[in-house]
Amino acid sequence: MIRVLLVDDQPLLLSGFAMILSTEDDIEVVGQARDGREGVAAVAELEPDVVLMDVQMPVLDGIEATRAIAWRTKVVILTTFDRDDYLFDALAAGASGFLLKNADPDDLVDAVRTVASGHALLAPEVTSRVISRMAEGRAGGSIRHDASLERLTAREREVLELVARGLSNAEIAAEMFVGDATVKTHVSNVLAKLHLRDRVQAVVFAYEAGLVRPAP
Repeated sequence: MIRVLLVDDQPLLLSGFAMILSTEDDIEVVGQARDGREGVAAVAELEPDVVLMDVQMPVLDGIEATRAIAWRTKVVILTTFDRDDYLFDALAAGASGFLLKNADPDDLVDAVRTVASGHALLAPEVTSRVISRMAEGRAGGSIRHDASLERLTAREREVLELVARGLSNAEIAAEMFVGDATVKTHVSNVLAKLHLRDRVQAVVFAYEAGLVRPAP
């Protein structure tokens, strides 16, 4: 059973999300919170497997709440995407992924299962938009090369670039003409060498390091 905590300051959304998730046999909504501070306290009390977290909330916003709990549970950010910087900061704070609030109900269910199984929830086209807008606000619009890339082999760098472009392990295997197990090993090596938790952090790192450039 996947235990889920919902954190959002809009009661209607809380009820809607709870109703959608409660119809699934393998998902249990164990609690709801109306702001980040309540959410942090509820995580300590209820020990959920996954937290669905809004970004903009009173008392304590979703970014700070995520930073406080990401070490002990998986967090999926739910956002209307009206503030890209909030979303980017939330990923940097330790969120395992994000989902737009206008997503289909099936996407919400899939997000919970994906993150609970230990995988990052990554929408490549949305990630690119986030990082692209963040890059526009940086001095000179440029991203400096990160020396830590030198820890990677040529193959690992290639895998990191393909991950950052949103390809799955199967798609990377087809692109590189290798087996899925080989790709999985490369991805694990990349995460270990760069001290990254998951594919979400790998994507953010690849853009910030200059390995991949935001689309114009």
